[in-house]
Amino acid sequence: MPTDSPPATAPAATSLRTAPLLIEGAADPVATLPILHGIPAVTAHGEGLDEELRRGLRYGRPASLLPYTRQDRYDRRRSPRQLPSVVLENELLTATFLPGQGGRLWSLVHRPTGRELLHRNPVLQPANLALRDAWLAGGVEWNLGTTGHWPLTCEPLHAARVTAPDGTPVLRMFAFERLRRLVLRIDAWLPAGSPALYVHVEVHNPSGQEAAVYWWSNAAVPQTSDTRVLAPADHAFHYDYRSDLRRLPFPERAGTDHSYPGRAVHAADHFLDLPPGERRWIAALDADGAGLVQTSTARLRGRKVFCWGTSPGGRHWQEWLSGPDHPYLEIQAGLARTQLEHLPMPAGGTWSWTEAYGLLQVDPAAVHGSWKESRTAAGEALDRLLPPAELDRAHAAATAFGEPEEMLSEGQGWAALEIEAGRLPASALLPFGPPGPEQRPWQRLLATGTLPVSDPPAEPVTGERWRALLEESAKESAEAGAGDWHTLYHLGLVRLADGEPAAARKAWLRSLADRRTPWVLRALAHLAEDPQRAADLMAEAHQLRLDMVELGIETLDALLRADRPADALALVAALPHPARGHGRVRLAEATAAYALGDHELVRRLLAEGIRVDNMREGEVSLDALWLAVHPDLPVPPHYDFRMSEN
Repeated sequence: MPTDSPPATAPAATSLRTAPLLIEGAADPVATLPILHGIPAVTAHGEGLDEELRRGLRYGRPASLLPYTRQDRYDRRRSPRQLPSVVLENELLTATFLPGQGGRLWSLVHRPTGRELLHRNPVLQPANLALRDAWLAGGVEWNLGTTGHWPLTCEPLHAARVTAPDGTPVLRMFAFERLRRLVLRIDAWLPAGSPALYVHVEVHNPSGQEAAVYWWSNAAVPQTSDTRVLAPADHAFHYDYRSDLRRLPFPERAGTDHSYPGRAVHAADHFLDLPPGERRWIAALDADGAGLVQTSTARLRGRKVFCWGTSPGGRHWQEWLSGPDHPYLEIQAGLARTQLEHLPMPAGGTWSWTEAYGLLQVDPAAVHGSWKESRTAAGEALDRLLPPAELDRAHAAATAFGEPEEMLSEGQGWAALEIEAGRLPASALLPFGPPGPEQRPWQRLLATGTLPVSDPPAEPVTGERWRALLEESAKESAEAGAGDWHTLYHLGLVRLADGEPAAARKAWLRSLADRRTPWVLRALAHLAEDPQRAADLMAEAHQLRLDMVELGIETLDALLRADRPADALALVAALPHPARGHGRVRLAEATAAYALGDHELVRRLLAEGIRVDNMREGEVSLDALWLAVHPDLPVPPHYDFRMSEN
């Protein structure tokens, strides 16, 4: 047989198609201001932490989340929407992906039974749980970058059709993650007759420097009181949003079986400590012993179970994210043992692994028996469903997947810009396309050495190539006696991203001397050690852009941190009527009124209603405010966001 024979034709039972997904959803979030802060340090004082884990907790926390901007402009007004989706299907499974929402696997249906294996959210509702604010509940989310829901969770990925050597269609999604400067490739496919969806992930560090890497695949699944999460572990690192991370026995502890998340009162993380040599898997099985199983090749070491808890706050969070009567929990898989760690990836390095998702069915008596019996029975059922050798063959097969033959959706143009700048090699396997409008100012800088001035400023960039160009442009402007506030503003951002706040301040002070802009004033306020100075800078920034509610909200926060509630109330009173109705503004008004002792105004505002559309995960401002002025009354469900005991 000649070696150049064409690939076999895929069986008719295997297909890839595009289709609109109909859903009630809010509008996509809009990005506003650069994120200047980083990720807080983690204390490593918990019980049972070994040196490897302590090292991972200390390593790799970014100085800022630049170049990303905050996605905080959205609401809770929903209407019918059509989302582009890509559907993979064989005889046993139908998998629906949303390339426009971070490539999320939105649905996985077991066709013979019609059973949805994932928490398929009936609504598309952004909420403030991600690194950039906006996040969506449901399906399987891919997370690359740093601790938290990744920066591209509500952004489009590039998507393309690929054909495997045996003719099986493959969905390829790919992106450039700008914080860590990593290239991500995800290949998903359903071989004919396969009981599992395969997802091959490849992360590449194209730079000449070590990169701190974080990855977690988060699968949301339906939750009942009888849903049991199983994995081959007898210990877990436990975090309950109140105390330090601790290594404790799992699942039995203090008379409670923590393998039933639907019976937990409060939100909690259990990072399951799988021993070396154990097969990597986790499953969530219902009263009948059936549910989703996730397994992977060995590199994906960690496994986790997360639940919101059955307290009023936990139930409210579930309804906030998915509407009533759709409780869910998450089973997750990651590179490290916990989500608080980062791992060092060598310069030029590439890491890859293959995951599999499918329906696991186990004798319910065994599933709900002793821990040893249940995990053993589930592990044996998984070996029958998908033998380890079969997963290894799928992993090896993915290395032969070639170039895309059809683009299905377009992502952002940042990778194309980096290719143009010579900082990312072009690859036919990942056709990133041309830069887009957001990248044009930086193309001008590459071509001419000068960044065109724009107000609002151009979208931020980071990286040594851009810093060198900005440094040179700023130097030339200074030598010519010309001001260039825009270049100096971006130079300060790049320096801050490099962990040099003092150098950033110098650039911003030079920018301010050329022109007083709200963007530079806000940046200097971020670095101000004196809360009064920070509040003054933010107040001036707000006056320069009274139309931008995000600046007004940040100014209110700064005034309250500086213990200036009267100034905060004066700012609220001066806002135009639409801005005064913003949930964050009303919350700041109530907080300032409480600080001034005007409890009656606080009670009135609460009675009228304060809805903060981007309430942060873990934030208890509304709960605390209610209890402060109604000490003898329970917190109403719509104000209760508490994730743990007081």
